[in-house]
Amino acid sequence: MTNYEKALELWRCKHIQTDAELAEALNGHSITFAYHSGKIENDRVTYHDTREIFEHDGVTSYTGDLRTLFEIRNAKEANELFLCAFRDRRPLNETLIREFQLQLTHGTYDTRRWQLGERPGSYKLHDYVTGKNEVGAAPEEAAAEMTELLEELQDVSAETILTAAAYFHAKFENIHPFADGNGRTGRLAMNYLLVLHGHPPITIHEEDRRDYYEALEAWDTRQELAPLLVFLQAQTEKTWQKQIERAEKQGNKTRGEAR
Repeated sequence: MTNYEKALELWRCKHIQTDAELAEALNGHSITFAYHSGKIENDRVTYHDTREIFEHDGVTSYTGDLRTLFEIRNAKEANELFLCAFRDRRPLNETLIREFQLQLTHGTYDTRRWQLGERPGSYKLHDYVTGKNEVGAAPEEAAAEMTELLEELQDVSAETILTAAAYFHAKFENIHPFADGNGRTGRLAMNYLLVLHGHPPITIHEEDRRDYYEALEAWDTRQELAPLLVFLQAQTEKTWQKQIERAEKQGNKTRGEAR
């Protein structure tokens, strides 16, 4: 059994049904996810500040910029929305994705975007550079492309969920429907899709961002999903490595006592 399969088995053995059970299963994962997801796009995000805000709703002796502080606080509120949406078994649709983006970017749009009429929670009105050769979908096409993408996810099963999640994330980032916060929104929405279908959420680690961007670029330029799928399997293993090791250690101890 691979470590990916072990992570999947450990998660599914929890039989999570409620938001309280999900919060318990996530434990410190929500903080780790928020830190890495924020750090990928904003190098001023720190684990210390993220943990302080998640656990104490504030930081002491903060010397960073105000936008970074807002982004971390927004990540906490988005995590709370994530749990509430799971409690109500809300489907991953455009409404929820826009709510995720609103929570993640509230109060952080820069002056230029605001003056151009962009608003958190609404699809973009203008083009923004997203990669080497891309600006994402044209603003007038973003809504239609998002509708089409989500319609393609109607028949997802537990057996195909990681492939579906990789496809969703690749296409979402290619569409780039919002004026800002697309990466953070895409990663959070992908995890929500995974959890809805019994798959453990994935932290995409900021130190692996080059491989992450290359995997997304493979889809953008060649419509190849395999690199992102392999990357997400590896990140699943990395995310849950400590839990895997703990379970194996406990299993070895139990078998030793039974002899």
